[in-house]
Amino acid sequence: MAQLTDIRGAGLGLKRELLPQLMQQYGQPPLAQLQFLEIAPENWIQAGGKYAAELDWLVAHYPIACHGLCLSLGGPDPLNVGFLQQVKQFLSDFEIPLYTEHLSYCSDTANGYIYDLLPIPFTEEAVKYVAQRIRQTQDILQRRIAVENASFYVAAPLSEMDEISFINAVLAEADCDLHLDINNVYVNSVNFGFDPYAFLDQIPAQRIVYGHMAGHLQVEANLLVDTHGEAIIDPVWRLLTYAYAKLGVFPTLLERDSHIPPLPLLMQEVDRIATLQQQAQAIHTPSLGKVA
Repeated sequence: MAQLTDIRGAGLGLKRELLPQLMQQYGQPPLAQLQFLEIAPENWIQAGGKYAAELDWLVAHYPIACHGLCLSLGGPDPLNVGFLQQVKQFLSDFEIPLYTEHLSYCSDTANGYIYDLLPIPFTEEAVKYVAQRIRQTQDILQRRIAVENASFYVAAPLSEMDEISFINAVLAEADCDLHLDINNVYVNSVNFGFDPYAFLDQIPAQRIVYGHMAGHLQVEANLLVDTHGEAIIDPVWRLLTYAYAKLGVFPTLLERDSHIPPLPLLMQEVDRIATLQQQAQAIHTPSLGKVA
C-alpha cells in the first residue's frame, strides 16, 4: 500500500492511547479535518508485533511527521550517531518526509537523559556549536531537519542575545528549517516579558515547515508552564491567527500529552486550527471575479 507524504492542513500529535479511537473513527465526520499526524520516532523504532501493525496502519492512512525527543542538539555529549542511523532507516522505510527536534538539550554525561528540555545559552559560541551539530545530523540523515523553539523558565546569565536573535542565527548558520511552536512563543513571552507579536515579526517565514499549538498551565501571573495538558487559551489562538496573517498559512498540529480527552473533543481544537487556516487563506486569495 502506498504511503502518504503530504504534510498540510491541521494535524494531531499522536498518543498511543488515541490509536484505538483513531482507527475506529477513521473516515467518520469527527476526523474530517485531520490531515496529518506526528509521532516521536523513539516510540516506534524497532516496533514489533501489535505496534508494528499499528504503525503500518498509520502510514497507510495519514501523512506522518517525526518529532524527536532525545537528540539533545545543545548537549555537551557527542551526538548519538547510532540512534541517528536508526532514525534515517526509519524515515526511509516509512517514507516520512519530516524530522524535527528541539532547539535545547536533555542529556549530559553525569546525569544521562533528563525529562525536561533545558535552554541553551544565547551566545555566539552556542550558535556555532549547535549549528555544527545540526549540520552533522543533516549529513547523517541526508536531509534537512527543522528545529523547534523551546519553552524555558530560567535565562542563562551569560546570554549575549535575545531568543529570536539566537534562533535566527542558528537557522542561518546551520541552514536548517524551523518548527514553530506558537504556544512556546506565548509562554516565553509571559515568563520573560517580551512582545510575542514582535517575536513573530522576526521569524523567517520561508524556513517554517509546520507548527505546534498546545495548552499550558498558569502557575502564577507571570509564570506559565508548557504542560500540553490543558485547553488552548484565547491569547494563543490570537497569536496563531497573527502568525498566519504575517507568515502565511503553514501546517499546524495540536499537541496534547496529558489529561487527554476523548478524540472527538480533541478534534474540536484541531477543527479550530483548520478553520483559522481556511479563513487566512480566503483573506489572502485574490478574487477571480470578472473585470468590467
